[in-house]
Amino acid sequence: MLDSLPQDWRQATLLGRLLTHEGPTPVLVRRGQVRDVSAFAPTTAEFIARWRGEADVPGKDLGDLGAMRLLPAWEKEGEQRIPRLLSPVDLQCLKACGVTFAVSALERVIEERARGDRAAAQSVREALEKRVGTRITAVRPGSPEAASLKDALLAADLWSQYLEVAIGPDAEVFTKGPVLSSVGWGDWIGVRSDSRWNNPEPEVVLVCDPAGRAVGATLGNDVNLRDIEGRSALLLGKAKDNNASCAIGPFVRLFDGGFTLDHVRSAEVTLEVQGEDGYVLQGSSSMRLISRDPLELIGQTIGRYHQYPDGFALFLGTMFAPVDDRGTPGLGFTHRRGDHVRIASERLGTLENRVTHCEHAPPWTAGIAALMRNLAGRGLLPPEQVIL
Repeated sequence: MLDSLPQDWRQATLLGRLLTHEGPTPVLVRRGQVRDVSAFAPTTAEFIARWRGEADVPGKDLGDLGAMRLLPAWEKEGEQRIPRLLSPVDLQCLKACGVTFAVSALERVIEERARGDRAAAQSVREALEKRVGTRITAVRPGSPEAASLKDALLAADLWSQYLEVAIGPDAEVFTKGPVLSSVGWGDWIGVRSDSRWNNPEPEVVLVCDPAGRAVGATLGNDVNLRDIEGRSALLLGKAKDNNASCAIGPFVRLFDGGFTLDHVRSAEVTLEVQGEDGYVLQGSSSMRLISRDPLELIGQTIGRYHQYPDGFALFLGTMFAPVDDRGTPGLGFTHRRGDHVRIASERLGTLENRVTHCEHAPPWTAGIAALMRNLAGRGLLPPEQVIL
């Protein structure tokens, strides 16, 4: 677990969730010391809503994080792992932005024009790059220059709904999955067994309070089934929202004097996939290349039309869409069961998961009602809280 923490983890302020014998428990890590802060806030959603950078948050000492034996699921498969690191978000809505990088925008156009057929993708990619080139990277979304480029692409019959959200005024913001459905560090992540073309999507995730205030950041894997979305954008839910298809972690790094939104804006995110067949894929993504500032993406997520009383976690998008062949030439990359996926950034740590099919992932059975019953049984829900 220590290898998955931020390089300066003893100077970081980290918020996470542990599964203990009592149940899911929010924990705060400062100077390497882990504290159970459930008496202050029984969920991380409430913690983020209440936290204003206090130097001293009441809680129960659980010891040094470096001494805590936190193992991934595959090292103790079939056993009840206590304590276990969970996804650091709970009641927050899981939101995601798409095509916020030029490279991923073009890949979505390729999926669309190939109609989800990975065998046709390379020829479409070559034709599109020849016609569009790097022009899409040189314009600011919603600008007059972007409008002129749109006119040129329409005239050349190259326009796409994906380019609309890549360079148009409105960002793509969608709901990735249900509340409480994300998996955490060291857990299995799922792809559908009927998908033949899919990939990980390494991203930075901002965690925001009910007012849209960005309180911290973490890493995420917005797994994408390219063949399904490529058939039709109306299949986005089927391509994106499946059992164990959303991973977040390992911790939320809270913004403080040593870590700010500017660190997010300049973050480098790396990806490594190691297959049981000996296959290795490596890549990187720079947040400096994002087409819309993170604050703009937050502003397009929350406002007069959208409210999130428990806050939200916002995936900021990825520029990484692997196209290297894995096996048959011309068919590109797709996951295989057992793939070991590591998404890393220096100040956020490493999100580590292994791939399985959605139907073989550990079943998700404890939803919001189960969480509320657990918290009430532990005396963590004040009786004066009334649902209207």
